[in-house]
Amino acid sequence: MLNLLFVIIGSFILFCVWYWLFSHFIAPPQPTRRKVAIATWNAPSEGNIYGKLEIDASNLLEYIEEKKNEGIKITITNTCIKAVGCALKATPTINGHLIWGKFFPNKSIDVGCLVNIEGGKDLANAKIQNADALTIEEIGEVLRRKAEKLRKGKDQDYNKTKNLLKILPPFAIKKILYWGGFVASSLGLNIPALGVKPFPFGSCLLTSVGMMGLDTAYVPFAPFSRVPLLVMVGAIQKKPVVIDDEVVIRPILTVTATIDHRFMDGAQGAILANRFKEVILNPQEWNRDVSQDDYSKKNE
Repeated sequence: MLNLLFVIIGSFILFCVWYWLFSHFIAPPQPTRRKVAIATWNAPSEGNIYGKLEIDASNLLEYIEEKKNEGIKITITNTCIKAVGCALKATPTINGHLIWGKFFPNKSIDVGCLVNIEGGKDLANAKIQNADALTIEEIGEVLRRKAEKLRKGKDQDYNKTKNLLKILPPFAIKKILYWGGFVASSLGLNIPALGVKPFPFGSCLLTSVGMMGLDTAYVPFAPFSRVPLLVMVGAIQKKPVVIDDEVVIRPILTVTATIDHRFMDGAQGAILANRFKEVILNPQEWNRDVSQDDYSKKNE
């Protein structure tokens, strides 16, 4: 029995040595995001809904220019985060999480936004809390502040997570991501050792391919995020549209969504899409703080 134990331990040590040599001297360098991706996905088995909106961005672009002339910078991404917040407020059955097959509503409407760091080599998450209540300008300031902190390497929580993932092989990362996602994103508990806060991605994860010149892409669910909604913001491109029976050219913003079917059906999806569209078409009407609380302080 003792000999068998020595064999098992010795085999494990040899495997660890082999894998370390393989990872550092044979395999090409693996960025953290690639290791996480490899460790995350198996063959798809869940039901997802895919949606696409093409929205006339004429009024939005005019509003952005108007604010620019006032010395205020707002962006397409900031506005889309606001639009998601308002859309989730209109569909409360989507703004929540699942625990052992039961739906629990979230206490606030938070949106995670993926930002490029290390010159685009990696991605990090910046969560905007109470996205429905903040103005577009406040969302932009919070996102700018958090992105700057991540890019300068001053976000201690992110550094803890990244340093751990750097040294672990994908099979170990897979287990950590699964259980870390369950504890933080389902149970809503803090994991200080991993630098993970409760519900780190909120109720929606938003990212953009617009700055890369792409107008359409669909985002796959990362199981550890455990969010019901993914939103991809594309580039604005001029396209022909029919207005009053005439074909005219308009700047069109394309936004795609991937939705967990367990959280919504077609009727709720229509409400979600229409409210999002309303905000993009009329940002002036929706760009206001709808609460008396200072929500911006909660994004520190």
